[in-house]
Amino acid sequence: MEKIKSSIIIGVAIIITAWILGKSFQNRNQNLDSISVIGLGTKDFVSDEILWSGSFNAQSMDIKTAYNKIVSDQKIVRDFFVSKGFKPTEFSFGAVNFQKKFREIRSENNENNYQTRYEQVFDGYEATQTITFSAKKNPDLMKRIEEVSSKTSELVNSGIELTSNSIQYTYSDLPSLKQSLIENATKDANERATKIVKTADGSIGKLKKASMGVFQITGQGSTEDDSYGGINDTYSKNKTARITVRLEYELD
Repeated sequence: MEKIKSSIIIGVAIIITAWILGKSFQNRNQNLDSISVIGLGTKDFVSDEILWSGSFNAQSMDIKTAYNKIVSDQKIVRDFFVSKGFKPTEFSFGAVNFQKKFREIRSENNENNYQTRYEQVFDGYEATQTITFSAKKNPDLMKRIEEVSSKTSELVNSGIELTSNSIQYTYSDLPSLKQSLIENATKDANERATKIVKTADGSIGKLKKASMGVFQITGQGSTEDDSYGGINDTYSKNKTARITVRLEYELD
C-alpha cells in the first residue's frame, strides 16, 4: 500500500514539473515573438514667460521709523523703474515684512577661570519689501525686464541697495508641447522597430505595450544627465524639451 502511495506521489510530482517546464518554455517563446524599442522626441523652443524680482530693506531701532523709511525708499525705487520706461502697472510691490535683528556680544569673566560668555542683544528692526516684474507672450516687455535687471546697481546713488534674484524663464503652453513630443517619440519608436524587423526579413504585428519616460526640459546644449524625477530648467531662455516612449510589438 505504501509503495502505491509513493508511486502516486512521484507521478503527480512528475506531472507538475512537466507542466511548469512547459509553461516556462511557452513564456520564453512568447518573449521571443516580440520586440521592444525606445523612441525619442525632442524640440528646441524659446521661453515666452519671464519672472524677475528684487528686494530692498531698511533698518532702525524703532519699527515705525523702519516702516517710514521703506515707504520712502519704495517711491524712489518706483520712480527709478518708471524712468527706465516701465509703467507702474508693469511691476508690483509686495507686502512689507519685519524681522527683529540681534547681534552677539562676547565677553570673558576673568574671575571665573576666564569663562567666555555669549549674549544675544536686540539690534533693531529690519523692514523688507520686494518688487516683481513678469511678462507672458510679450517680447518687448521681456526684453525691457532683461535689460533693467542688470542696471539696478544705479540705485546705490540714491542710497538703496536692491538685491536682485535670478531671472526665471518658463513656457506658457507646456501641454501642447508635451503632446507633440509624445507623438514624435512614438513615431520614432515605430520607425525603429519597423527598420529592425525588416532588416531581419520579418514584420511587426500588434502593439502589446506602451510606456512613457520622464519629461525633461534643459537649456539648449546642456549636457545634464536625465533625472528620475524629471528636469525643469527655469534659468535658460532657450530650452530643449525631450521625452522617451517605449513600445513593445508582436512579431508576425
